[in-house]
Amino acid sequence: MLLGMVGLWGFTLPGCGYYHYAGPLQPATGQLDRVAVVDDNTVTFTQGQMQVELRPLTDAELNRQFAAHSSDGPVSTNPYTFGDTRFWEGEKERQRFTTFRIRVTNDGYPKVKIDPSRMVLKAGGAEYWSLNLQQLDTYYRAYAIGFRGNEYARYQERLDILRRTLFKNEEIFNGQQVEGYVVFPTLHHSVSDIDLVIHDAVLRFDYRNEPVETVQIQYHFQREVGRIYRDGRLDLEQAG
Repeated sequence: MLLGMVGLWGFTLPGCGYYHYAGPLQPATGQLDRVAVVDDNTVTFTQGQMQVELRPLTDAELNRQFAAHSSDGPVSTNPYTFGDTRFWEGEKERQRFTTFRIRVTNDGYPKVKIDPSRMVLKAGGAEYWSLNLQQLDTYYRAYAIGFRGNEYARYQERLDILRRTLFKNEEIFNGQQVEGYVVFPTLHHSVSDIDLVIHDAVLRFDYRNEPVETVQIQYHFQREVGRIYRDGRLDLEQAG
C-alpha cells in the first residue's frame, strides 16, 4: 500500500529527547565513468550524443516552483510536498516524497527512450521504486472525501499538475530536450547513501521499433543524517 511506503521525516517515539534529522540529498564526489557533477547539484550522464541530467529537489525548491499551490497550509495543492503546512514541535516540516528533476537531451540518435518506471533508489538492501501517476492518484484519492466539493477539486488540481510535470515514458527524437519530475517514496531517516539506477535506457531501435542497444545509468547521492535535540543541538552520524 502506497501510504505505508511514504515515511515521515523526524519521526521518533514519544518521550525521547531528540528527533531524527536528514539533510537534503547531494551528489557524492565519487561517480562512475561518464557521470559529471556540476555546481547546482545536477549530475549528468553522457553517452554518445545523449545526456541525462538528474537533480534532487528539496521541498523548499518545489514550493517555490509551485508557489501558487503551496501557501494554503494543509489544503495546499502542490502534489510533491505538504506546502507550507507546519506540524507539531520537533517536526515543523515533513517530506512527502523524494523528488528528482530529470532532463534528457538527444543530439544525434534517431530516438532514445527512458522509462521512469525503470528507475530505482538503492540504499543498502532497500529499494525504492519510482511512483507512477496511477499510484499517486491512489494516494491522493484518499483525500477526496465523498468525491465532491472542495476536497475533490483539490484532488483534481493535484492530478492536473502531476499529468503536466511528471517525466513521461515517451520517445525522444533527435534534436529534442525533454524534462520532468520523477517521484519516489520518502527515504528512511537512517539512509545516508543512495544509488539512483536507470535500467534499460534505450539508445537504438530496430526496424520493428524494438530496443537493440540499451545502457544502465547510475548516480550516487549522499545526505547528512543524525539526531536533532529539543534544545536545537544537531548530532550528525559519521559517514561509512
